[in-house]
Formats: sequence, C-alpha cells, structure tokens
Amino acid sequence: MSEKNKLALSVQYADPRLQEAITRPMIRKWVKAALFAPAELTIRFVDAEEGQELNRDYRGKDYATNVLTFAYNEGEEMDEDEPTRADIILCTDVLQREAAEQKKTVEEHTAHLIVHGVLHAQGYDHEDDDEAAEMEGIETEIVTGLGYADPY
Repeated sequence: MSEKNKLALSVQYADPRLQEAITRPMIRKWVKAALFAPAELTIRFVDAEEGQELNRDYRGKDYATNVLTFAYNEGEEMDEDEPTRADIILCTDVLQREAAEQKKTVEEHTAHLIVHGVLHAQGYDHEDDDEAAEMEGIETEIVTGLGYADPY
C-alpha cells in the first residue's frame, strides 16, 4: 500500500438500515479512491434524529443533512506523512430520499457522498464558485473512475 493511501478506517452503523447494502469493503474502496494523503477516518451512518442533532449542535442548522464532515486537523500545517483525521457522518434518511429524488441507486449516491466527505476532510470546500467548480470536477473524476455516472 502506498503511503498516500495509508488508511485506518472505522465504519459505524448507528442506523443499521444500509449495513448489508453498503458494506465495509465498498466504503474502503470509495474512501481510498478519494484519498490524496494518509488518513484516519470514521464513517458513521445515522438516522434523521441524530443527523439533525449533529447539524444543529455543530453547524447551527436545525435539519438533517446528507453528509457532515468533522475534519479534526483542518487548517493545521501537517507533515506529508501525518494522517488526515475526520469523522464523516451520513444520514440514511436523507441519503435514501435524495437517491430516489435524483433517480440514483442508494449505492451510487452513497459512493458520491463518501467521496464528497473525504474531500472535505482533506480541505476541499465549495464556499465560492471557484472552489465549488474545482471540488465538483475532482468528485466527478473519482466517481466516474469508480464506474458510476457523473454525480452532477
């Protein structure tokens, strides 16, 4: 395994609904595709109640959202071998609803949201149009490289 893709991954199914459909090996593959540096990540699937609570308490937004990334060394100067550390929270209710609305499979939408969260963990953002265009381009390249349709 190359140093750039060195990964310590924990997967938690606090909401177990996707545990059989979205497996740890799938998640590991998606995460590794989006990694540009070593990482220590937790991917946690939650229900709408926990998703709303986390979004409200940490972002001041009182609703459940599809993915939340808590990047613990964001903005820090890091050695190139120091791992990115983050928790990536996926809300099963929102994820399933969006997949249906966007006429995507839950698998392909989950792959996209995990790639999105992993990029956030590494400092990518979409606060302005230029950042959004860059991040969406990287996401599209990774997601299509995994064999899924362009997420945008």
